[in-house]
Amino acid sequence: MKNNTPRYKKFTRSKVGNFIFFAILIIAGLYTVLPLIYSVITSFKPLDELLAFPPKFYVVRPTFKNYAILPELLSNLEVPFSRYVFNTVFLSAVITFLHVIIASMSAFVMCQVKNKWTLILFMTVQFALLYNATTLAVPQYLIFSKSRIIDTYWVYILPMLPSAMGVFLIKQNMESAIPEALIEAARIDGASVPRIFWQIVMPLVKPAWMTLTLFIFRDSWSLQPSGNIFSESLKTLPNIMSQITSSGIARSGSAMAATVLLMIPPIVIYFATQSNVLETMSSAGIKE
Repeated sequence: MKNNTPRYKKFTRSKVGNFIFFAILIIAGLYTVLPLIYSVITSFKPLDELLAFPPKFYVVRPTFKNYAILPELLSNLEVPFSRYVFNTVFLSAVITFLHVIIASMSAFVMCQVKNKWTLILFMTVQFALLYNATTLAVPQYLIFSKSRIIDTYWVYILPMLPSAMGVFLIKQNMESAIPEALIEAARIDGASVPRIFWQIVMPLVKPAWMTLTLFIFRDSWSLQPSGNIFSESLKTLPNIMSQITSSGIARSGSAMAATVLLMIPPIVIYFATQSNVLETMSSAGIKE
């Protein structure tokens, strides 16, 4: 029997289009990864290669001296190195935990409460994605000054808690991953709102909050003291870079070595959450 079902030709890019598309992707990828590779290479350069001009992208005589000298340099800091480590780990853990919880609760309310006010609130969240944190520096300083929290941990924590991107990602994931019938069934069975949130919603949107955990940990791990922090005992690990490089270009290799070591925790977390990142971007409508 003859099949009369019409056949539609699948749309495909031409070979030239494919070449241009992949060429752009390769260039963008190199632009992203080359600085990281150069940092690793520079951390193994001896002093004479660090001083060479023009600088070379490769190392001729690799050495571990830049790494070996780090303990000596770190022992001469203004405050004990352990204090910088504590500040960075403590702030990263607190900021990441609070940020994920607040963003998840906010997204849950926007998904469950359907009225014009939550719609306006979500539109405000989307509008906030256009703003850069730098534009809020002066208002934040005035608020911190009036609140008398200058030179405290709160100066690090409070600006990192609200996140339009975090709320947007989790809300989009909740709407696509959690059917309303499931929430209604839980309510009929007598489940309270906190129980629905912690035992039903949060496990189902794990890819979303794992992705948010990666992004926020990356940002909080690299937090640097702003104009609101003056005490050296409250500063974080990235501040060590300025102290090491203050000795001149001769210490640039050691500074790169320290930078490479600081990059390890975010990279480890990324590989641990990579699949969750892809799933979240897909459900949020960011990845086709």
